[in-house]
Amino acid sequence: METPPQLTLGRLFSSWQADVPALLVVVLLGGLYGWGVLRLRRRGEAWPVARTAAFAVLGLGTIVVATMSALAVYDRVLFWPAAVQNVLLDLIAPLGLALGDPLRLALRALPERAAARAQGAMTGRLFRLLTFPLVSTALVLATELTIYFTPYFETALADNWLHQLMYLHLLLAGSLFVLPVLTREEALPAWCTHPVRAGLVFVDGIIDAVPGIVVMTHGTLIAGSWYLGHSPSWAPDVQHDQQLGGGAMVSIAELVALPFLLAILAQWARTERAETVALDRRLDSELEVVRATPAEASTGTATRTATGAETGTSTEGPDLVRPWWETENSEVAQRIRGQR
Repeated sequence: METPPQLTLGRLFSSWQADVPALLVVVLLGGLYGWGVLRLRRRGEAWPVARTAAFAVLGLGTIVVATMSALAVYDRVLFWPAAVQNVLLDLIAPLGLALGDPLRLALRALPERAAARAQGAMTGRLFRLLTFPLVSTALVLATELTIYFTPYFETALADNWLHQLMYLHLLLAGSLFVLPVLTREEALPAWCTHPVRAGLVFVDGIIDAVPGIVVMTHGTLIAGSWYLGHSPSWAPDVQHDQQLGGGAMVSIAELVALPFLLAILAQWARTERAETVALDRRLDSELEVVRATPAEASTGTATRTATGAETGTSTEGPDLVRPWWETENSEVAQRIRGQR
C-alpha cells in the first residue's frame, strides 16, 4: 500500500479518490429519488425543494465525503479519519436521507400496486421490529462497538470488499433509527407521538456518544497492529491518534443531536398546525349548518307552545325552549356562543 503524503489542511480539502461501489450506491439512490420527484411533477403534484436538497446535499453528499474525500485517502494510515468517516455514515448521512422523506415520496410516486406492497412492507413485522426505537438504538450502538472492539475493523482495513460492506452496514444501521422517526408515514407504533420521538432523539444523542467516549478512553489500541505497521513517519503517536478519533466521534454525535431534535420539533409544530386547520374547517362547516337553525327552532318553539296551550300543559321549561348550542358544552356549541 502506497503511503500518502503528509496530511495538511490543504490536502484535507483537496485530496480525493474514486470509490466505485460507493459511487454506484449514490447514483442509484439519487436516481430513484429523482425519478420519484419527476413522476410527481408530471402528475402536477409538488414536492418540497428543501427535502430534495436535504436528500442530495446532506444525505448523498455526506456519503461522497465519507467514502471519497481525504477521509478515505488517509483512513488506512490514520485512525481519526476512519473514525470521522464511520460516524458520518452512521449519523449524518442517515439524517440527510431521512430529511428528504424518501418513504413518503416512494408511496406517492410508485404505481398503485407497488405503493400498496411498499406500504405493506413498512407495516410488516420485520420492519416494525427493526425500526422499533429500542431495537434500532441498540443496533446502532452494537454496530459501533462491534466495529471497534472486534477484529471487524482491522480486517476491513486489509480487505477492500469488507470495507465496503462496513460502509453499508453503518449506513443501514443509522437509517433504521432515523428514517422512521422523521418520516411522515406511520412507520412507528402509535405511542411514538412527537413528544415521545423528541425524548427518543435526546436519549439517542446520549447513547451515540458512548462509542466515542469508549474509543477515546480505551487503553488498548484499536486495530493497533495495523496502524503500528502502516503509520507513516509524519503521523502522530498512534495512541494520541486514537484519542483524536474518539474525541471527533463524540463531538459529531453531540452536534448532530441538535439539528435532529430541531427537525422533530419542527415536524411536531407542522402537525399541530395542520390539525388546527382541519378542526377549524370542520367547525366552520358545522356553523354553516347551525346558522339556519334559529328560525327553525323558533318555529318549533311556537308550535310546542301552541300545542301546550291547547292541551293545557306547560312546555316552557328552560331546557325545552333554549336552543342546543346554549345548553350543550361541546366545542362547537362554545364556538357558536362566542360568535353571538
